[in-house]
Amino acid sequence: MDRFAHLDWPFFDDRHRKLAREAEAWAAQDLGYAHGEDADAICKRLVQDLGCAGYLHHSATEKPDVRSIALLREVFAYHSGLADFSFVMQGLGSGPIALAGDSSQKASYLSKAAAGDAIAAFALSEPDAGSDVQALTTTAKRKGDSWVLDGTKTWISNGGIAHFYVVFAKAEEGISAFVVDAKEVDASERIDIIAPHPMATVKLKNSKGTLLGEAGQGFKLAMRNLDIFRTTVAAAALGFARRALHEALERARQRKMFGNTLGDLQMSQAKLADMATSIDAAALLTYRSAWVKDTQGKRVTREAAMAKMFATEAAQTVIDDAVQLLGGLGVKRGHPVERLYREVRALRIYEGATEVQKVIIAKDLLKG
Repeated sequence: MDRFAHLDWPFFDDRHRKLAREAEAWAAQDLGYAHGEDADAICKRLVQDLGCAGYLHHSATEKPDVRSIALLREVFAYHSGLADFSFVMQGLGSGPIALAGDSSQKASYLSKAAAGDAIAAFALSEPDAGSDVQALTTTAKRKGDSWVLDGTKTWISNGGIAHFYVVFAKAEEGISAFVVDAKEVDASERIDIIAPHPMATVKLKNSKGTLLGEAGQGFKLAMRNLDIFRTTVAAAALGFARRALHEALERARQRKMFGNTLGDLQMSQAKLADMATSIDAAALLTYRSAWVKDTQGKRVTREAAMAKMFATEAAQTVIDDAVQLLGGLGVKRGHPVERLYREVRALRIYEGATEVQKVIIAKDLLKG
């Protein structure tokens, strides 16, 4: 089964096909180390390696090409969940700077993020403000020519290893965005999750920050940033799902059972057929959304929500089916399918849970 058959679809240009195949060769050769419990050390190395290889220039950039980011996420997720995480967080964390930063901020932060010399973090969520962004309680106040922030952010990816944080806080003018250097925050309260990666609760107390764009425009900036990257969550789900199908097919061909192979059983065949069909359907939604964003330059609120909702839910089912087909191997600690089972779950939550995506889709339909 050619997992790159979709590159022949009309969503892509030759540069996308070339990029995906080059990234696949690099990932297959260089990401063997990108698994394990010491997620901090692995991610620090990954950011450097991805920067040296030039891939971070696709995510941390003033001119993002969503199809390129999505294809790279699919490739990296197939090989390593932490590689996908490290790649996209450089983009998500520096995206507001690319969109609204001044020349000094871009020179200080964006260029370093693209080179892999500085680790970025996106600090939006709070203990009582996740999907409901308007419920933010972190405050930002002017003090002379500078800003001071106070509050608590949580579920912050790269928390504890980031060199800078893009923080969203309530100013007198409304929700605003700020760049805050790591030395200004306390990220010592780390969060352990089902698939280890750097995460922390980030506390700000009289922390100095520099304003990004205009005061009061932070909510719009956060949504513009998510509008770029939400589609690519679906692409990461595709990478996970494709790896699960690969492992299931290998097992189905090799596992002897009742005088035949596991793959000769019709129940197994039905499961494999459902897995492959779900993956293709998810890929069509994902790359439609990316294509619309890149070629038409408009908001893809509905398209991205559909892609993320369907692809992440489908990937969860595909991976669960792979675990079932592999039997005991599917729950053996360290097996690729066992890792996938832990890694995929968060995708149905972050950057807008499935339930939120359904609300977004329905509201867009009703508005039309």
